[in-house]
Amino acid sequence: GSVETNTIGVFRTAATVKGGRRFSFGSLVVAGDHQGRVGLGYGKANEVPPAIEKGGKEAKKSLKRVTLQGNTIPHTVVGRCSSSVIKLIPASPGTGVVAGSTVRAVLEMAGVTDCMTKSYGSTNKQNLAKAVLDGLLKLRSKDEIARLRGVEIGKTEVDERVERASAFLVDTTPPAPAEKKDDAAGAEPKADTPEAKPEAKPEPKADESKADQTTPKAEEKG
Repeated sequence: GSVETNTIGVFRTAATVKGGRRFSFGSLVVAGDHQGRVGLGYGKANEVPPAIEKGGKEAKKSLKRVTLQGNTIPHTVVGRCSSSVIKLIPASPGTGVVAGSTVRAVLEMAGVTDCMTKSYGSTNKQNLAKAVLDGLLKLRSKDEIARLRGVEIGKTEVDERVERASAFLVDTTPPAPAEKKDDAAGAEPKADTPEAKPEAKPEPKADESKADQTTPKAEEKG
């Protein structure tokens, strides 16, 4: 997929020199393709736009592959960087990303749409973002672990939760896009069919009601 970038934060620093203060800007940028590739970049410049541009370039250069399971993560993991600690917990489809802005940005760029998180320690944006990346890089799929241990692994809790939730989701999601496509493709044929159906349906009902009305009257007369 195409790689996108998202700016997590812009940081202003000042150096005090003879004539006053000289400002420079740093920007933390996350890049990803929403399909398991994600990278972080930090750029510095005397103005904000070039700082963001440099951060974006660095982030794209440092893309790393992350192991996901569908739209969530295969297991709970703890990522650390300096005094920032982040716990990433898998969630069933439809949960969304339960996280603050920094953690959310990194997870969404990696392609995670269902995940719960808890951060401990420092909430410094740079270290928190690096901690999330550290956690994501620790993730291993069931097959990888089975291969490493030489043991067969049965259904995991995450597998079961994904299956249970997908039973509900599968029914509701597919019809919506299909309807939209039909509308776009040919509104005319679709308009004809619903009209025809309602016309056909009320007629038998009307007949039934007439029939119902006549029989009691006949009985009354008798």
